[in-house]
Amino acid sequence: MTGTLCCGTFTDRLCDGYGGTTHAMAWRLTFVILTACGPMMSSVGHADEADTEELSEITVTAARVANTRPAGTYSSPATMLRFDPLTELQSRGLPEGQADVTVQGGLFENTGFKAGAVTVTDPQTGHYAADLPIDPEFLSAPELLTGIDNSLAGFNSNIATVIYALRKISDGGSLLVGAGSDDLQFQSLRLANAATTNAGAELGVAFSVSRSEGDGTVPDGDHEFERYNVHLQRGKDGHQTDLVLGYQDKFYGWPGAYTGFASLPETDHTKTTLLLLNNRSEVRSGWWEVGAFYRRLEDDYDFDRTTQESGAPGSFDHETEVYGVGFQGLHRGDAINWHYAAQLTADELVSSTDLTEGDFNSRSYASGSIVPSIDIARTDDRIVTVRFGAALDWSNRDSSEVSPVFGATLRKTATNGSHYYSIEYAGSAQLPGYTVLNSPPAGLFGGNPDLGREKARQVSLSAGKETAGWDGKVTLFYRQDDDLVDWTFESGAPFARQANPVDIDVLGVEAFIRRHWDALDIVGSYTYLDKDADYGSAVVDASFYALNFATHRATLAARYRFTERLELRWDNEYREQRRNPLRGSSDATFLMSLALAWEPPDGRGFGVAIAADNLTDDSYEQFPGTPAVGRQVSLSARYLW
Repeated sequence: MTGTLCCGTFTDRLCDGYGGTTHAMAWRLTFVILTACGPMMSSVGHADEADTEELSEITVTAARVANTRPAGTYSSPATMLRFDPLTELQSRGLPEGQADVTVQGGLFENTGFKAGAVTVTDPQTGHYAADLPIDPEFLSAPELLTGIDNSLAGFNSNIATVIYALRKISDGGSLLVGAGSDDLQFQSLRLANAATTNAGAELGVAFSVSRSEGDGTVPDGDHEFERYNVHLQRGKDGHQTDLVLGYQDKFYGWPGAYTGFASLPETDHTKTTLLLLNNRSEVRSGWWEVGAFYRRLEDDYDFDRTTQESGAPGSFDHETEVYGVGFQGLHRGDAINWHYAAQLTADELVSSTDLTEGDFNSRSYASGSIVPSIDIARTDDRIVTVRFGAALDWSNRDSSEVSPVFGATLRKTATNGSHYYSIEYAGSAQLPGYTVLNSPPAGLFGGNPDLGREKARQVSLSAGKETAGWDGKVTLFYRQDDDLVDWTFESGAPFARQANPVDIDVLGVEAFIRRHWDALDIVGSYTYLDKDADYGSAVVDASFYALNFATHRATLAARYRFTERLELRWDNEYREQRRNPLRGSSDATFLMSLALAWEPPDGRGFGVAIAADNLTDDSYEQFPGTPAVGRQVSLSARYLW
């Protein structure tokens, strides 16, 4: 079952600014060298063919969410995170238009998105971090890393990292066409071809194009999206090299999207280019992976679409570029297993009409981590795994930070499954983006150039059980966030937004259970959060992000198979949000997504689906003052070959 969110341990995973011109040239040269040599890395590893093991495919038999395709447009990586028990997706309009993803009471900039060996960052603002311009059909099911796993494999993401592997290309294709309420229409075409050479190498090429447009469920809530992808792949003897080119052009309108004032017909138009190169190799002693990426984002945001732009301050036009290289892996030794990861990234604020008040427009930063683990067998069916280590974060614009990690897990196996208990401590650090650092100190989005490294320290206790038919997990965590960047306001001056540091103590409980039967899959979850915030001397009535969280949140997902081809998919979420003086709706809401799908047998042939998002037409404001997305209904037809 594809498109699900799995939660695992990174260490056991087998799932499919420049300092000057010289530094800029060096970064570009490094990227070009890796691009040219990446395919050869796979061939170099062939000298050890006798020592390699085949990568075994893991099949996810039960989903965390029921609906992996939206009603309002084509699918994106953000679609897969809707209604997930352990991630919270908050959107302005369509989730595929703009989505903030938070985990365990963190902020949107605290969650990173990783493809292969590299975290693809957005230096302007974390609002665009989840906006990977890649067809989700080219990616594995997303995996969520928190705690030690995030400190090890994440980059500039304090709380969590959502990671994707690059899926093996196979022959085939699909054509999707759909139409729905509010003059919605969308299409998607995918073509793929795979072949095997005389030397035994598997070569694959895939293309994807998607487009969508509609008027939206509110006035001035229209959208027009386009996405194009090319995916080249070479694999042999446990080595896989991928080159992905992605481009998307997205325009969407939504009243009060970022300001929180519905009287302002805001629009956001982004053009994103991504080039991603990745090589993963499975060897007898473990695995290793290396990757590189280039990303360019052009952003044209308007808080009032009825006005004419002049290219002067207030036009909110920005362009950023990012280069990054990274590697990660696992080496299994006789007594100690070595888990490691590192990433080097350089970004540049190429141009901006409004992000002009900061101290710099380019930055280089890096992270490196090493976490050894030791397995201690107490008996034949009990194993204690101890993990310890540290992560180092460096930047040419800020001080460095060392974050230690430590944890222990007791796992007991039996014929009917296994259960485990774990305790861990994880530290992490990250830097804010240019919207925070370079915005003028007053106005709609008041910046603060003096804000520095954000730090987090978290302790968690977990217990879980895994069997063939069901699994579940309960996690209790306590975290201290120091100098966390938040956007705050006073009730008397809600138009004056300001970036302020805040120290927050976060206490939370997460619980979920998943059950699989022949005809039915069910996932239920509950999350409780409590925060104690200290903004120091800043006068703050409320915040748009740090204190915009659900005290209680519950989800329920169900997939019922009437026949081999006919399936009902049902997602539900109930939440009680912390009170905010700018929220015009109730603080409690119940959201529902429902779809009925007639799927082709064996993944080939004709299928049709009818889907509805926000079936109850709830008016809950995910961001205070920003109108909710209304009910969306669509009918789609798909042919697969």
